[in-house]
Amino acid sequence: MIKKNEEYLVEIIDNGFRGEGIAKIDGFTIFIPNAIKGEKVKIKILKVTTSHAFGKIISILESSKWREDVDCYTYQRCGGCNLRHMNYEQTIQIKKNAVESTLKKALGKEVVISEVIKMQKPYHYRNKLQYPVGINKEGQPIMGVFAERTHDIIPTNDCKIQNKLGQKIANAIYQFIVENNIEVYNEKTLEGSLRHIIIRIGIKTKEVMLILVSNTNQIPKEQALIQFITNKFPEIKTVIKNINCKNTNVILGNINEVLLGKGYIYDDLGAYRFKISPMSFYQINPIQTEKLYQKAIEFAELTGREIIFDLYCGIGTIGIFASQNAKKIYGIETIPEAIEDAKENAKLNGVKNAEFFVGDVEKTLPSLLKEYKLEPDVVFLDPPRKGCDRLTLETLLTIKPKKIVYVSCNPATLSRDVKILEEKYELNDLSICDMFPFTYHVECVAVLQLKENM
Repeated sequence: MIKKNEEYLVEIIDNGFRGEGIAKIDGFTIFIPNAIKGEKVKIKILKVTTSHAFGKIISILESSKWREDVDCYTYQRCGGCNLRHMNYEQTIQIKKNAVESTLKKALGKEVVISEVIKMQKPYHYRNKLQYPVGINKEGQPIMGVFAERTHDIIPTNDCKIQNKLGQKIANAIYQFIVENNIEVYNEKTLEGSLRHIIIRIGIKTKEVMLILVSNTNQIPKEQALIQFITNKFPEIKTVIKNINCKNTNVILGNINEVLLGKGYIYDDLGAYRFKISPMSFYQINPIQTEKLYQKAIEFAELTGREIIFDLYCGIGTIGIFASQNAKKIYGIETIPEAIEDAKENAKLNGVKNAEFFVGDVEKTLPSLLKEYKLEPDVVFLDPPRKGCDRLTLETLLTIKPKKIVYVSCNPATLSRDVKILEEKYELNDLSICDMFPFTYHVECVAVLQLKENM
Protein backbone atom coordinates (compact mmCIF):
# COMPACT_ATOMS: atom_id res chain seq x y z
CA MET A 1 0.00 0.00 0.00
CA ILE A 2 1.50 3.32 -1.14
CA LYS A 3 1.45 5.92 1.62
CA LYS A 4 1.69 9.71 1.52
CA ASN A 5 5.05 11.15 2.67
CA GLU A 6 6.76 7.74 2.34
CA GLU A 7 9.98 7.50 0.31
CA TYR A 8 10.64 4.89 -2.40
CA LEU A 9 13.31 3.93 -4.93
CA VAL A 10 11.76 3.58 -8.39
CA GLU A 11 12.69 3.21 -12.05
CA ILE A 12 11.00 5.53 -14.55
CA ILE A 13 9.42 3.28 -17.16
CA ASP A 14 7.84 5.95 -19.38
CA ASN A 15 6.95 9.62 -19.78
CA GLY A 16 3.36 10.83 -19.81
CA PHE A 17 1.48 13.32 -22.00
CA ARG A 18 2.84 16.28 -20.04
CA GLY A 19 6.37 14.92 -19.89
CA GLU A 20 6.02 13.61 -16.34
CA GLY A 21 7.87 10.44 -15.40
CA ILE A 22 5.85 7.28 -14.79
CA ALA A 23 6.85 4.55 -12.32
CA LYS A 24 5.13 1.45 -10.95
CA ILE A 25 5.22 0.13 -7.39
CA ASP A 26 3.56 -3.30 -7.17
CA GLY A 27 1.54 -2.38 -10.27
CA PHE A 28 0.42 0.95 -8.80
CA THR A 29 1.13 3.97 -11.03
CA ILE A 30 3.15 6.92 -9.74
CA PHE A 31 3.49 10.20 -11.67
CA ILE A 32 6.72 12.11 -11.03
CA PRO A 33 7.38 15.54 -12.61
CA ASN A 34 10.89 16.21 -14.01
CA ALA A 35 11.76 12.51 -14.20
CA ILE A 36 12.90 10.96 -17.49
CA LYS A 37 12.33 7.45 -18.83
CA GLY A 38 15.19 5.11 -17.87
CA GLU A 39 16.18 6.98 -14.72
CA LYS A 40 16.37 5.48 -11.23
CA VAL A 41 15.25 7.99 -8.62
CA LYS A 42 14.40 8.32 -4.97
CA ILE A 43 10.97 9.87 -4.56
CA LYS A 44 8.61 11.11 -1.87
CA ILE A 45 4.88 10.48 -2.28
CA LEU A 46 2.87 13.72 -2.18
CA LYS A 47 -0.65 12.49 -2.93
CA VAL A 48 -2.42 9.13 -3.22
CA THR A 49 -5.71 8.43 -5.01
CA THR A 50 -7.54 5.15 -5.54
CA SER A 51 -5.94 4.63 -8.96
CA HIS A 52 -2.56 6.41 -8.84
CA ALA A 53 -0.21 8.60 -6.85
CA PHE A 54 1.99 11.67 -7.33
CA GLY A 55 5.54 12.00 -6.12
CA LYS A 56 8.53 14.30 -6.30
CA ILE A 57 12.20 13.55 -6.87
CA ILE A 58 14.41 13.63 -3.79
CA SER A 59 17.54 12.44 -5.59
CA ILE A 60 18.55 10.96 -8.94
CA LEU A 61 20.49 7.70 -8.57
CA GLU A 62 20.93 6.99 -12.30
CA SER A 63 20.50 9.90 -14.69
CA SER A 64 19.19 9.70 -18.26
CA LYS A 65 21.47 10.60 -21.16
CA TRP A 66 18.69 13.03 -22.17
CA ARG A 67 18.90 15.03 -18.94
CA GLU A 68 20.24 18.58 -19.28
CA ASP A 69 21.38 21.17 -16.78
CA VAL A 70 18.46 23.57 -16.28
CA ASP A 71 19.19 27.13 -17.41
CA CYS A 72 16.22 28.74 -15.60
CA TYR A 73 15.83 28.99 -11.83
CA THR A 74 12.04 29.48 -11.86
CA TYR A 75 10.89 26.78 -14.32
CA GLN A 76 9.91 24.20 -11.72
CA ARG A 77 7.71 26.70 -9.88
CA CYS A 78 6.05 28.54 -12.76
CA GLY A 79 5.26 25.38 -14.77
CA GLY A 80 5.80 27.17 -18.07
CA CYS A 81 8.70 25.12 -19.45
CA ASN A 82 7.99 21.79 -17.85
CA LEU A 83 10.40 19.96 -20.21
CA ARG A 84 13.35 22.29 -19.64
CA HIS A 85 15.30 19.53 -17.84
CA MET A 86 15.75 17.40 -20.97
CA ASN A 87 17.42 17.54 -24.37
CA TYR A 88 15.35 19.25 -27.08
CA GLU A 89 15.28 16.12 -29.28
CA GLN A 90 13.79 14.13 -26.43
CA THR A 91 11.05 16.72 -25.89
CA ILE A 92 10.09 16.22 -29.53
CA GLN A 93 9.95 12.45 -29.08
CA ILE A 94 7.70 12.81 -26.02
CA LYS A 95 5.29 15.06 -27.94
CA LYS A 96 5.25 12.68 -30.91
CA ASN A 97 4.53 9.70 -28.66
CA ALA A 98 1.79 11.61 -26.82
CA VAL A 99 -0.05 12.58 -30.03
CA GLU A 100 0.20 9.08 -31.54
CA SER A 101 -0.95 7.47 -28.29
CA THR A 102 -3.91 9.85 -27.91
CA LEU A 103 -5.11 9.23 -31.46
CA LYS A 104 -4.63 5.46 -31.17
CA LYS A 105 -6.71 5.38 -28.00
CA ALA A 106 -9.53 7.42 -29.56
CA LEU A 107 -9.56 5.84 -33.02
CA GLY A 108 -8.61 2.28 -32.10
CA LYS A 109 -5.81 2.07 -34.64
CA GLU A 110 -2.21 3.11 -35.20
CA VAL A 111 -1.72 6.65 -36.48
CA VAL A 112 1.71 7.55 -37.81
CA ILE A 113 2.94 11.14 -37.80
CA SER A 114 4.47 11.81 -41.20
CA GLU A 115 6.50 14.89 -40.25
CA VAL A 116 7.72 16.65 -37.13
CA ILE A 117 8.40 20.34 -37.73
CA LYS A 118 11.08 21.29 -35.22
CA MET A 119 12.26 24.78 -34.29
CA GLN A 120 15.80 25.57 -35.32
CA LYS A 121 16.46 27.92 -32.40
CA PRO A 122 13.93 27.02 -29.68
CA TYR A 123 14.54 29.99 -27.40
CA HIS A 124 12.98 33.44 -26.82
CA TYR A 125 10.23 32.63 -29.32
CA ARG A 126 7.16 34.14 -27.64
CA ASN A 127 5.87 37.36 -29.20
CA LYS A 128 3.42 38.00 -26.35
CA LEU A 129 4.41 38.64 -22.74
CA GLN A 130 1.80 38.71 -19.95
CA TYR A 131 3.20 39.54 -16.52
CA PRO A 132 0.92 39.99 -13.49
CA VAL A 133 1.75 42.80 -11.09
CA GLY A 134 0.86 42.49 -7.42
CA ILE A 135 1.91 42.72 -3.79
CA ASN A 136 4.35 40.29 -2.15
CA LYS A 137 4.25 39.05 1.46
CA GLU A 138 6.27 42.08 2.57
CA GLY A 139 3.73 44.43 1.03
CA GLN A 140 6.07 45.45 -1.82
CA PRO A 141 5.23 45.57 -5.55
CA ILE A 142 6.15 42.39 -7.44
CA MET A 143 6.06 41.46 -11.14
CA GLY A 144 6.67 38.13 -12.83
CA VAL A 145 4.70 34.96 -13.52
CA PHE A 146 2.19 33.02 -11.47
CA ALA A 147 3.49 29.90 -9.76
CA GLU A 148 1.81 26.80 -11.18
CA ARG A 149 -1.75 26.29 -9.88
CA THR A 150 -1.50 29.39 -7.63
CA HIS A 151 -1.70 33.16 -7.82
CA ASP A 152 1.65 33.59 -6.08
CA ILE A 153 3.81 35.78 -8.32
CA ILE A 154 7.37 34.58 -8.98
CA PRO A 155 9.78 37.40 -9.92
CA THR A 156 11.44 36.79 -13.28
CA ASN A 157 13.66 38.88 -15.49
CA ASP A 158 15.23 36.29 -17.78
CA CYS A 159 12.64 33.89 -19.16
CA LYS A 160 14.16 31.58 -21.79
CA ILE A 161 11.05 31.51 -23.99
CA GLN A 162 9.99 35.17 -23.81
CA ASN A 163 11.18 37.72 -26.35
CA LYS A 164 14.22 39.54 -24.94
CA LEU A 165 12.98 43.02 -25.88
CA GLY A 166 9.63 42.34 -24.21
CA GLN A 167 11.37 41.37 -20.99
CA LYS A 168 13.52 44.51 -21.05
CA ILE A 169 10.41 46.67 -21.43
CA ALA A 170 8.57 44.86 -18.61
CA ASN A 171 11.59 45.15 -16.30
CA ALA A 172 11.88 48.88 -17.03
CA ILE A 173 8.19 49.40 -16.23
CA TYR A 174 8.61 47.52 -12.97
CA GLN A 175 11.55 49.73 -11.97
CA PHE A 176 9.44 52.82 -12.74
CA ILE A 177 6.64 51.43 -10.56
CA VAL A 178 9.00 50.86 -7.63
CA GLU A 179 10.86 54.19 -7.94
CA ASN A 180 7.63 56.19 -8.27
CA ASN A 181 5.61 54.33 -5.63
CA ILE A 182 2.83 53.51 -8.08
CA GLU A 183 0.01 51.63 -6.40
CA VAL A 184 -0.44 48.18 -7.92
CA TYR A 185 -3.35 45.76 -7.68
CA ASN A 186 -3.86 43.77 -4.50
CA GLU A 187 -5.81 40.55 -5.14
CA LYS A 188 -6.81 40.23 -1.48
CA THR A 189 -8.27 43.71 -1.02
CA LEU A 190 -9.23 44.20 -4.70
CA GLU A 191 -7.69 47.67 -4.43
CA GLY A 192 -4.85 49.32 -6.33
CA SER A 193 -4.39 50.12 -9.99
CA LEU A 194 -1.96 48.33 -12.33
CA ARG A 195 -2.62 44.57 -12.45
CA HIS A 196 -1.00 43.25 -15.66
CA ILE A 197 1.67 44.29 -18.15
CA ILE A 198 1.10 42.86 -21.63
CA ILE A 199 3.57 43.32 -24.47
CA ARG A 200 2.94 42.17 -28.04
CA ILE A 201 5.79 42.29 -30.55
CA GLY A 202 5.84 42.13 -34.34
CA ILE A 203 8.86 39.86 -34.74
CA LYS A 204 9.45 40.86 -38.38
CA THR A 205 8.36 44.53 -38.16
CA LYS A 206 9.93 45.16 -34.72
CA GLU A 207 6.77 47.07 -33.74
CA VAL A 208 5.72 46.82 -30.07
CA MET A 209 2.31 47.18 -28.43
CA LEU A 210 2.15 47.88 -24.70
CA ILE A 211 -1.07 47.10 -22.84
CA LEU A 212 -1.43 48.29 -19.24
CA VAL A 213 -4.28 46.43 -17.54
CA SER A 214 -5.73 48.59 -14.77
CA ASN A 215 -8.21 48.11 -11.95
CA THR A 216 -8.88 51.87 -12.05
CA ASN A 217 -9.84 54.34 -14.78
CA GLN A 218 -6.62 56.26 -14.20
CA ILE A 219 -3.19 54.76 -13.52
CA PRO A 220 -1.09 56.89 -11.15
CA LYS A 221 1.55 58.90 -13.09
CA GLU A 222 0.12 57.47 -16.30
CA GLN A 223 1.56 60.06 -18.70
CA ALA A 224 4.94 60.08 -16.97
CA LEU A 225 5.14 56.30 -17.33
CA ILE A 226 4.26 56.45 -21.03
CA GLN A 227 6.81 59.19 -21.69
CA PHE A 228 9.51 57.29 -19.79
CA ILE A 229 8.96 53.93 -21.46
CA THR A 230 8.55 55.23 -25.02
CA ASN A 231 11.65 57.40 -24.72
CA LYS A 232 13.61 54.39 -23.53
CA PHE A 233 12.08 52.02 -26.12
CA PRO A 234 11.13 53.84 -29.36
CA GLU A 235 10.01 50.46 -30.77
CA ILE A 236 6.77 50.94 -28.78
CA LYS A 237 4.32 52.19 -31.42
CA THR A 238 1.15 52.11 -29.36
CA VAL A 239 0.14 52.09 -25.69
CA ILE A 240 -3.30 50.91 -24.60
CA LYS A 241 -4.96 51.04 -21.20
CA ASN A 242 -7.30 48.12 -20.63
CA ILE A 243 -9.81 48.54 -17.81
CA ASN A 244 -10.56 45.41 -15.81
CA CYS A 245 -12.28 46.11 -12.48
CA LYS A 246 -13.71 42.62 -12.02
CA ASN A 247 -12.56 40.07 -9.45
CA THR A 248 -11.67 37.51 -12.11
CA ASN A 249 -8.88 35.33 -13.47
CA VAL A 250 -9.53 36.75 -16.95
CA ILE A 251 -6.66 39.11 -17.73
CA LEU A 252 -8.30 41.59 -20.10
CA GLY A 253 -11.45 43.62 -19.51
CA ASN A 254 -13.78 44.85 -22.27
CA ILE A 255 -12.71 48.52 -22.31
CA ASN A 256 -9.61 49.65 -24.23
CA GLU A 257 -8.37 53.24 -24.21
CA VAL A 258 -5.62 54.14 -26.66
CA LEU A 259 -3.09 56.32 -24.85
CA LEU A 260 -0.50 56.50 -27.64
CA GLY A 261 -0.44 55.59 -31.33
CA LYS A 262 -3.20 53.89 -33.31
CA GLY A 263 -4.09 51.04 -30.98
CA TYR A 264 -2.59 48.29 -33.11
CA ILE A 265 0.67 47.04 -34.62
CA TYR A 266 1.64 45.04 -37.69
CA ASP A 267 3.65 41.87 -38.21
CA ASP A 268 4.63 39.88 -41.29
CA LEU A 269 3.96 36.19 -41.84
CA GLY A 270 5.37 34.79 -45.05
CA ALA A 271 4.54 37.23 -47.84
CA TYR A 272 1.65 38.81 -45.91
CA ARG A 273 1.26 41.63 -43.39
CA PHE A 274 -1.21 41.37 -40.52
CA LYS A 275 -2.77 43.94 -38.22
CA ILE A 276 -2.79 42.94 -34.55
CA SER A 277 -5.21 44.54 -32.07
CA PRO A 278 -5.27 44.10 -28.27
CA MET A 279 -8.12 41.58 -28.27
CA SER A 280 -7.28 39.62 -31.42
CA PHE A 281 -5.66 36.18 -31.45
CA TYR A 282 -2.28 35.88 -33.11
CA GLN A 283 -0.04 32.81 -32.80
CA ILE A 284 2.69 33.39 -30.21
CA ASN A 285 5.48 31.78 -32.26
CA PRO A 286 5.40 33.37 -35.74
CA ILE A 287 8.54 31.56 -36.94
CA GLN A 288 6.83 28.19 -36.50
CA THR A 289 3.44 29.58 -37.54
CA GLU A 290 4.72 30.17 -41.07
CA LYS A 291 5.80 26.52 -41.28
CA LEU A 292 2.50 25.32 -39.79
CA TYR A 293 0.39 27.27 -42.27
CA GLN A 294 2.56 26.19 -45.18
CA LYS A 295 1.95 22.57 -44.15
CA ALA A 296 -1.81 23.19 -43.89
CA ILE A 297 -1.86 24.71 -47.39
CA GLU A 298 0.22 21.81 -48.70
CA PHE A 299 -2.25 19.31 -47.20
CA ALA A 300 -5.16 21.13 -48.87
CA GLU A 301 -3.65 20.55 -52.37
CA LEU A 302 -5.31 23.68 -53.78
CA THR A 303 -5.66 24.23 -57.52
CA GLY A 304 -7.13 27.74 -57.54
CA ARG A 305 -10.68 26.53 -58.18
CA GLU A 306 -11.71 25.74 -54.61
CA ILE A 307 -14.29 27.44 -52.40
CA ILE A 308 -12.76 27.43 -48.91
CA PHE A 309 -14.24 27.94 -45.47
CA ASP A 310 -11.79 29.12 -42.80
CA LEU A 311 -13.52 28.34 -39.49
CA TYR A 312 -12.32 29.94 -36.25
CA CYS A 313 -10.36 32.22 -38.58
CA GLY A 314 -9.06 34.77 -36.04
CA ILE A 315 -7.54 37.72 -37.90
CA GLY A 316 -7.71 35.80 -41.19
CA THR A 317 -4.20 34.36 -41.26
CA ILE A 318 -4.80 30.88 -42.74
CA GLY A 319 -7.43 32.10 -45.20
CA ILE A 320 -5.20 34.90 -46.47
CA PHE A 321 -2.30 32.45 -46.77
CA ALA A 322 -4.54 30.21 -48.92
CA SER A 323 -6.17 33.00 -50.94
CA GLN A 324 -3.78 33.06 -53.90
CA ASN A 325 -4.51 29.38 -54.56
CA ALA A 326 -8.28 29.49 -54.05
CA LYS A 327 -11.35 30.75 -55.87
CA LYS A 328 -13.06 32.16 -52.75
CA ILE A 329 -12.44 32.26 -48.99
CA TYR A 330 -15.13 32.59 -46.32
CA GLY A 331 -13.88 33.12 -42.76
CA ILE A 332 -15.90 32.89 -39.53
CA GLU A 333 -14.80 34.04 -36.07
CA THR A 334 -16.65 34.88 -32.86
CA ILE A 335 -14.57 37.92 -31.82
CA PRO A 336 -15.76 41.12 -33.59
CA GLU A 337 -12.38 42.86 -33.25
CA ALA A 338 -10.63 39.91 -34.90
CA ILE A 339 -13.03 40.01 -37.87
CA GLU A 340 -12.43 43.75 -38.29
CA ASP A 341 -8.71 42.98 -38.36
CA ALA A 342 -9.30 40.13 -40.84
CA LYS A 343 -11.17 42.43 -43.22
CA GLU A 344 -8.45 45.05 -42.96
CA ASN A 345 -5.75 42.41 -43.41
CA ALA A 346 -7.39 41.28 -46.64
CA LYS A 347 -7.34 44.87 -47.94
CA LEU A 348 -3.81 45.38 -46.69
CA ASN A 349 -2.58 42.39 -48.69
CA GLY A 350 -4.65 43.03 -51.80
CA VAL A 351 -6.75 39.93 -51.21
CA LYS A 352 -10.07 40.40 -53.02
CA ASN A 353 -11.43 36.86 -52.89
CA ALA A 354 -11.98 36.67 -49.12
CA GLU A 355 -14.98 37.59 -46.97
CA PHE A 356 -15.10 37.43 -43.19
CA PHE A 357 -18.11 37.06 -40.89
CA VAL A 358 -18.48 37.51 -37.15
CA GLY A 359 -20.45 34.94 -35.15
CA ASP A 360 -20.33 31.58 -33.41
CA VAL A 361 -19.15 29.03 -35.96
CA GLU A 362 -21.84 26.50 -35.08
CA LYS A 363 -24.59 29.04 -35.81
CA THR A 364 -23.03 31.18 -38.53
CA LEU A 365 -21.80 28.31 -40.72
CA PRO A 366 -25.26 26.79 -41.41
CA SER A 367 -26.86 30.20 -42.06
CA LEU A 368 -24.04 31.24 -44.38
CA LEU A 369 -24.30 28.00 -46.36
CA LYS A 370 -28.04 28.48 -46.72
CA GLU A 371 -27.95 32.20 -47.57
CA TYR A 372 -25.17 31.97 -50.16
CA LYS A 373 -26.11 28.47 -51.40
CA LEU A 374 -22.50 27.39 -51.02
CA GLU A 375 -20.79 24.02 -51.34
CA PRO A 376 -17.25 24.34 -49.96
CA ASP A 377 -14.51 22.16 -51.42
CA VAL A 378 -12.06 22.55 -48.52
CA VAL A 379 -12.61 23.52 -44.89
CA PHE A 380 -9.84 24.74 -42.59
CA LEU A 381 -10.52 24.20 -38.89
CA ASP A 382 -8.41 25.97 -36.26
CA PRO A 383 -10.56 25.86 -33.11
CA PRO A 384 -9.60 26.78 -29.52
CA ARG A 385 -8.39 24.06 -27.12
CA LYS A 386 -11.93 22.83 -26.47
CA GLY A 387 -12.16 21.74 -30.12
CA CYS A 388 -15.12 22.01 -32.47
CA ASP A 389 -18.74 22.31 -31.46
CA ARG A 390 -20.74 19.13 -32.21
CA LEU A 391 -23.15 21.07 -34.43
CA THR A 392 -20.23 22.29 -36.56
CA LEU A 393 -19.02 18.73 -37.06
CA GLU A 394 -22.52 17.54 -37.94
CA THR A 395 -22.83 20.38 -40.46
CA LEU A 396 -19.56 19.30 -42.08
CA LEU A 397 -20.79 15.71 -42.26
CA THR A 398 -23.91 17.00 -44.02
CA ILE A 399 -22.26 19.31 -46.58
CA LYS A 400 -19.32 16.92 -47.16
CA PRO A 401 -16.42 19.08 -48.36
CA LYS A 402 -13.79 17.03 -50.22
CA LYS A 403 -11.13 17.84 -47.64
CA ILE A 404 -10.95 19.07 -44.06
CA VAL A 405 -7.62 20.43 -42.84
CA TYR A 406 -7.69 20.50 -39.05
CA VAL A 407 -5.15 22.59 -37.12
CA SER A 408 -5.23 21.80 -33.40
CA CYS A 409 -3.39 22.80 -30.23
CA ASN A 410 -5.01 19.94 -28.26
CA PRO A 411 -4.46 16.30 -29.36
CA ALA A 412 -7.31 15.12 -27.10
CA THR A 413 -10.03 17.25 -28.73
CA LEU A 414 -8.51 16.65 -32.17
CA SER A 415 -8.84 12.90 -31.57
CA ARG A 416 -12.42 13.29 -30.35
CA ASP A 417 -13.44 15.35 -33.37
CA VAL A 418 -11.64 13.10 -35.89
CA LYS A 419 -13.48 10.12 -34.38
CA ILE A 420 -16.79 11.86 -35.16
CA LEU A 421 -15.73 12.88 -38.66
CA GLU A 422 -14.56 9.32 -39.44
CA GLU A 423 -18.18 8.51 -40.19
CA LYS A 424 -17.53 9.93 -43.68
CA TYR A 425 -13.84 10.89 -43.67
CA GLU A 426 -10.49 9.14 -43.70
CA LEU A 427 -7.55 10.56 -41.76
CA ASN A 428 -5.03 10.79 -44.59
CA ASP A 429 -2.03 12.49 -43.04
CA LEU A 430 -0.86 14.12 -39.83
CA SER A 431 2.09 16.35 -38.95
CA ILE A 432 3.04 18.02 -35.71
CA CYS A 433 4.71 21.41 -35.33
CA ASP A 434 6.71 22.37 -32.25
CA MET A 435 5.12 25.76 -31.66
CA PHE A 436 5.90 25.76 -27.93
CA PRO A 437 9.43 24.38 -27.37
CA PHE A 438 10.27 22.98 -23.92
CA THR A 439 6.59 22.90 -22.92
CA TYR A 440 4.31 19.87 -23.25
CA HIS A 441 2.09 21.76 -25.73
CA VAL A 442 2.14 20.77 -29.38
CA GLU A 443 0.37 21.90 -32.53
CA CYS A 444 -1.05 19.31 -34.94
CA VAL A 445 -2.21 19.62 -38.53
CA ALA A 446 -4.29 16.78 -39.94
CA VAL A 447 -5.96 16.28 -43.30
CA LEU A 448 -9.20 14.31 -43.66
CA GLN A 449 -10.34 13.11 -47.08
CA LEU A 450 -13.98 12.42 -47.91
CA LYS A 451 -14.48 8.67 -48.39
CA GLU A 452 -15.53 7.40 -51.79
CA ASN A 453 -19.27 6.93 -52.42
CA MET A 454 -20.19 9.47 -49.75
